[in-house]
Amino acid sequence: MTTTAAPVSANKPLLAQAGVTGTVDAKGDASSASAPQMTRDNGAPIGENRNSKAVGDLGPVLLEDTTLIEKLARFDRERVPERVVHARGTGAHGVFTATADISNLTSASLFVPGKQTPVFVRFSTVIHPSGSPEGMRDPRGFATKFYTDQGNWDLVGNNLPIFFIRDAIQFPDMIHSLKPSPVTNKQDPNRFFDFFSATPEATNMLTHVYSNLGTPASYRTMDGNGVHAFKLVNAKGETIFAKFRWISRQGVRNLNGPQVATASWNYLTDDLYGEIAKGNHPVWDLMVQTMKRSDFAKLDYNPFDDTKEWLDVPFRKIGEMTLNKVPTNFFEYTEQSAFAPANMVPGIEASPDRMLQGRLFSYSDTQRYRIGANVMQLPVNRPLAPVLNNYQDGQLDQATRTSDVNYFPAATAAKTTEARFRAAPYVVDATVDAKPIAKTNNFAQAGRFYRALTDQDKADLIANLAGDLNVVTSARTKTIMVSYFYQADKDFGSRLATAVQVPIVEVTRAVTEYRAANPDQNAR
Repeated sequence: MTTTAAPVSANKPLLAQAGVTGTVDAKGDASSASAPQMTRDNGAPIGENRNSKAVGDLGPVLLEDTTLIEKLARFDRERVPERVVHARGTGAHGVFTATADISNLTSASLFVPGKQTPVFVRFSTVIHPSGSPEGMRDPRGFATKFYTDQGNWDLVGNNLPIFFIRDAIQFPDMIHSLKPSPVTNKQDPNRFFDFFSATPEATNMLTHVYSNLGTPASYRTMDGNGVHAFKLVNAKGETIFAKFRWISRQGVRNLNGPQVATASWNYLTDDLYGEIAKGNHPVWDLMVQTMKRSDFAKLDYNPFDDTKEWLDVPFRKIGEMTLNKVPTNFFEYTEQSAFAPANMVPGIEASPDRMLQGRLFSYSDTQRYRIGANVMQLPVNRPLAPVLNNYQDGQLDQATRTSDVNYFPAATAAKTTEARFRAAPYVVDATVDAKPIAKTNNFAQAGRFYRALTDQDKADLIANLAGDLNVVTSARTKTIMVSYFYQADKDFGSRLATAVQVPIVEVTRAVTEYRAANPDQNAR
């Protein structure tokens, strides 16, 4: 996302200079003469680079997928020391209070009514670097670290309820397309729309992020979403799937183009810190949606596809969070805070969501690389619960261990692993393969979101999208992108086609070609 909400001139900016060798823009509509075989770092050819190896349509991703693991590990090590994503961040301390008894859903100890748990929250942009202005269009990270009495739980999400892609194997490619060109060092809509034109499942997220939700008025007036489905396990070992959402008590407010254009460089941080300093502590309600496995068959999408919301599934309030303190040192807390979806507590486990499965590895890996093996010993990351394991040494180790028994099992210094903390077992009966999920339904929810917007918000969405699409020099890419939004909603696509001067006959032809190539997909 290269623009603010303000429409961009149809004239090409300097970031997309025609003819710069090696850029997508220079190639225009030209296709590659040949397509060389992709390989892993060891030179071995890759047979699949868009879908992780998973156990069936609803099963988990396998650690044996060496392409996925290598791709994520290499991606995590591309920047030193700034975060590869979510580099521009603002943090605050607070407290979470449980308000509902959900012991029938989960054994997680923080959800005892009235129980208070300290939290640290980091808000962020996703794509832009640490020194960028806060008004640039982007999803906003909303990561919460709960310091529970059974260890830290990191609920790592965004202000939007969905994401661009559904499989972690595509994450490095997506971020590469959105980040500056390795040739010009400039962000370029030619590059990221080239990627998204081959990624129709991104239509829902693009519709959201190019709406005014992509430029929030305040971190205080922004909802948060865990995005992924999680598995909850109660004390009896019974399981259910769940999604979490933070609802802002301050309401949701966003800025349009002219408002962003006049906003100060640090307006989001200034607002959050200023209001906390005044004693106007922002509050969010934590909501949960739940779904049983027996409910999946009635859905027209895969429930573990994070490009989809669980629409029409009711929310239930289970707690509330108040942010009441600004960190005493930006670097020690906001910058050194390390969030990872793998940081879960008993009663909360991973679902087969393919993005979540990849993030279980990727986030922990990138934090250990970025900060070091002993990242969890830093004050902002250190659990309040006692830590007992056999990990040792490494950079900046401060554990002060005094025993020479650093192995397990050991009769001379026994440690226990109680069976009640084992992950819930589940049955897997499927063929292992790397292929797309069956129920994609790439466009329906984007259309539903568009139709729910006000007339002014629809107009802003069209202007925001057209601003970046008008920079794209490939007529093919522009037509395909418009055809995706047309399949979401005909009015949406038709208005966008006019705004970017793509003939509607070309759009409908692209729709026909898409449906012919994807006969099993649900398209509007």
